[in-house]
Amino acid sequence: MTRTLDPWLLSILVCPLTRTKLRWDEAAQELVSEAAGLAYPVRDGVPVMLVEEARQLDA
Repeated sequence: MTRTLDPWLLSILVCPLTRTKLRWDEAAQELVSEAAGLAYPVRDGVPVMLVEEARQLDA
């Protein structure tokens, strides 16, 4: 099941590592930090903003 992310929430969330804006990847259900090369999961509609939980993006 794909979910959308609240636009207001997306506007205030930043990468905890780089403090840069995130991009919502609806297909993967992840918040992507291009600057850090990480994708943060969203579980049950809740962003998991822990670097330890993030997936490394492919180069």
